[in-house]
Amino acid sequence: MTTNARFMGAAGVSVLALLAAACPSFAWAADADTADGAAAEGGGPIGEIVVSAERTNVTLQKASLSVTAVTDDTLNKANITEITGLNGTVPGLVVAKSGGGERMISIRGIGSETPENPSTQPGVSFHIDGVYIFNSIAANAAFIDIAQVEVLRGPQGTMYGQGSTGGTINVVSKQPDTSALSGSVNLGYGNYDMFKSDAAINVPITGTLAIRAAGQRLRHDGYAKATDVAADADYELDDADEWGGKLAVKWTPTDRISVLLSTIQYKGDQNATAQKNILDPNPDPRELTQDFPGKTYIRTQLYYGVVRFDLGGATFSSITSYQKLHSDLSWDGDGLNRALFAEASEGLYTYDHIASWEQNTRSWTQEYNLASNGDGPLRWIVGGVYLRSKNGNYINEYRDDDGAGLNPPLATSTPFNDAAVKALTYAELSGIVREAYAGYAQGSLAVTDALTVTAGIRYNHDKYSGVSDSMSGGVSGQTSGAYLQPARTVGTSTGRLTGKFALDYQLTPDNMIYASYTRGFKPGGINSSAASGNSSYTVFQWDTGVKPTYKPETLDSIEIGSKNRFFGDTLQINASAFYYFYKDLQFLEEDAVLFGEGISNAPKAEVYGAELEMDWHPAQQLRLEGSLSLLQGKFTGDYMALSATTAGAVQNAAGYLGITGFYANFYAASLVREAARVNINGNKIPKMPSVQGSAAVSWTGELGPGEFTARAQYIYRGTFQSRVFNTPVQDDTPDYSQVNLFASYAIADTGISVSATVTNLFDKDGVNSRFTDPYGSGQVSDTYIAPRQAIFSVGYKF
Repeated sequence: MTTNARFMGAAGVSVLALLAAACPSFAWAADADTADGAAAEGGGPIGEIVVSAERTNVTLQKASLSVTAVTDDTLNKANITEITGLNGTVPGLVVAKSGGGERMISIRGIGSETPENPSTQPGVSFHIDGVYIFNSIAANAAFIDIAQVEVLRGPQGTMYGQGSTGGTINVVSKQPDTSALSGSVNLGYGNYDMFKSDAAINVPITGTLAIRAAGQRLRHDGYAKATDVAADADYELDDADEWGGKLAVKWTPTDRISVLLSTIQYKGDQNATAQKNILDPNPDPRELTQDFPGKTYIRTQLYYGVVRFDLGGATFSSITSYQKLHSDLSWDGDGLNRALFAEASEGLYTYDHIASWEQNTRSWTQEYNLASNGDGPLRWIVGGVYLRSKNGNYINEYRDDDGAGLNPPLATSTPFNDAAVKALTYAELSGIVREAYAGYAQGSLAVTDALTVTAGIRYNHDKYSGVSDSMSGGVSGQTSGAYLQPARTVGTSTGRLTGKFALDYQLTPDNMIYASYTRGFKPGGINSSAASGNSSYTVFQWDTGVKPTYKPETLDSIEIGSKNRFFGDTLQINASAFYYFYKDLQFLEEDAVLFGEGISNAPKAEVYGAELEMDWHPAQQLRLEGSLSLLQGKFTGDYMALSATTAGAVQNAAGYLGITGFYANFYAASLVREAARVNINGNKIPKMPSVQGSAAVSWTGELGPGEFTARAQYIYRGTFQSRVFNTPVQDDTPDYSQVNLFASYAIADTGISVSATVTNLFDKDGVNSRFTDPYGSGQVSDTYIAPRQAIFSVGYKF
C-alpha cells in the first residue's frame, strides 16, 4: 500500500471516528441496543487511568486536553526500556536520535531542531514526577521503577515547571506505600547476549513511614559494528551496559502532611551509537565502514523532595530538586574510513573525529503551589517556580589529512599557544548559566452540571549569562578567541505571558467534547560562536548570519476534541483536531563565516492535523487497541537559510578549499557561502510524519492453573523531513513498520510468571532518524531501530 493510500484510508477512519465520538445520539443508541452494555456482549469494562495532566489528579477521560498514559504493563510487553521505544505507541510522538547521546523529542512536529547546543531548551519538556529535567541526554535515565508515562500533546503554557511549545512528557514513578510489604524481581535473557533485570521492594517501617527501593540492569552486545577500527575489526556499536537505581522514603505523620524524598541514579558506559553514513558502500545497515572507536559515558543523578500540607479546602506543595549530569561522548564524525572520507571531501581530509564532547550540568529547581482539593464547582491552582542551571561544555574535534586520526582529547588546562592546540579543527570551552522563574494560576469552574470553563495564565522570565569561548583553526592555527581562557559573553533575557482557555461539555456521563486555545513558549538563548565575534553578522554586519543571541519561540494552538466511552465502558474512543500558528521556530544553520554556525529563528509556520486513540474490550478476554496521527505543516514566512553541506560544496567548487582555502580568501569565500542561502518558505516542518499509528490485539484468559496473555502489535511511522532545508535525499527520512509479539503465563497463587517478547519480528531495518552533522564534517548518517530481539523472562511478585 502506498503512503497516499494509507493516508486516505486513515483519514476516512479518523473522520468517521470524530463524527461518532462527537455525536451523543450515537452513544445513547449504542447503550440502548446493548441493554446491559458489557453484560450483553461479554466484554470487560475499561478501567480508569488517573493522570497528573494538569498538576492535579484527574481521570484521563475528564482531562480537557490530548493526553496519553502508557502504563508499566504496556512498556514491559513492548520491551520499551528508554524513551526512543515510545515511537509509534503515542500519536504524533517522534523520538529521533541525534549526534552523540541526544534524543530529539517532538510532538505533532514541534520539538527541538537544535541538536548539539546544550544551552537551548527543548520544545517538548521532560519531567520526572513533575520535576523538570534540563538535558535531553538525561532522558535515558527516566525509565526506572515507573508506574506510567504521561504524554501531553500540544503546548503547555501554564503549570509545568518548564513551559513548552510541543508538549510535555511526565514520567510517574512508583511511590512508597505503608499498606503492605511488597516486591518484585524479573530476570530476562535474549539474543545479542542480552541480560535484563529489575527488582523492587516496598517496606512499611511504621504505619506512617515506608521505603521503596528499586534497581535495574541492562546489557547486550552491539546491534551493529564498525569494520575498520585498527585494534578491533568488529568494533561493537549500539551495545548497552547500563544500570539504574531508585530509593524513595515517604512519611505521612498525619492525614494532612506527607513528605517524599527520592533519588534516581543512572550510569551508562558503552560504545557509541551506530550512525551509518549514507555514502557507506557496504549495503548492510548493521556494518559501518568506520575507523574510530567511539564511546558513550553518561552519569545522571536526580534528588528531589515533595512536601504537601492539607490546609483544609486546599493543599500546599513544595517541590525541590537537584540534578547532576556528566557525559563524555566520542564518535566518528565523518562516518567513513580514511580512503572513503578522502574521496567524499575531494582529497581535503582523511578523517573527522570528535575525540570528546563533555558536558557537566548542575541544576536546581524550587516550586511552590497551592491547589484546591474539594469537590465544589471551582478547581484551582496557583504557584511559582524557580530554575537555575549551569552547563559546562568542552569539545575537541580533529579533522586533517595526516595519518593520526586517534588524537586524544586535551586537558582543559592546555595553554592556548600549545602546539597540540593547533592540531584541533574545532574546540569549545563554555559555561552558560540559565536562571528562570515563572508564576502561574489556573482555575476550572463548572458553570452547569455539563459545562466547565478553564482559564490559566503564566508569566515566564528567562535569563542566560556566563562565560563562553570557541576556537577554530587548521594548519594556520587561527582562532576566534582566547582558547581555554574564556571571556564573559553577551547575555540575554526574555519575558513572556502564556496561558490557556478551554471549554468542555459533558454530553452524557460517558461522552465529553472540548475546545481550547493555548499559547506555548520556549526561551531564547546565546550562540557562543557568534557571541565571541565569529559570524557574518558580527564580522561583516550583514543582516543575515547567526546572531549572538536567538529569540524565543511561541506557538498558538486551537484544538477541539472528544472523549468517549460506549457499550457499557467496553469501548473508548478519543479524538482531536488542531491548528497551530508557530512563530520564530529555533533551528540550527550554517554561517557564511566558518565556525560561526548556531541557532536562528524561522519567522512563521503552521501545523494542522487530527489524532485518534481507541481501546475496545469486545469480550472479557479480548482487547483491541489502536492509535492514528495525521499531520501536515509548513513554513509560511520568508527566511533565507544556509545549510552546512551546501555552504561547503559551493565554497569548494569556487576553489576556496577547506579551512586553509577559506581563511586565505576570507572575504571572497564568505561571499560565495552567503550567496548559497535558500528561502525555506513553503518547506515542510521537520520530524513530522504525515501518517503514524499503531494497532494491537491481546487475549488474556485462564489456562490450566494460571493465566495466559498473548499480544501482537503493529507500528507504522511515515516519512518525514529531517531538517528545515528539505534537501532531496539528504533530508528524506523513510517510513518503516514493525511487528512486536508478547506472551506470558502467570501461575495462580504463586507470584511466579514467565514471559517471552519478540520485538521487530520481521527484522526490519527501519530508519529511526537521518542526521546531518551541522558543526563538523557535514556528513549525513542514518540511525536504525533495533533489529529483531527475542527475550525470555522469569518474574516473581509478592
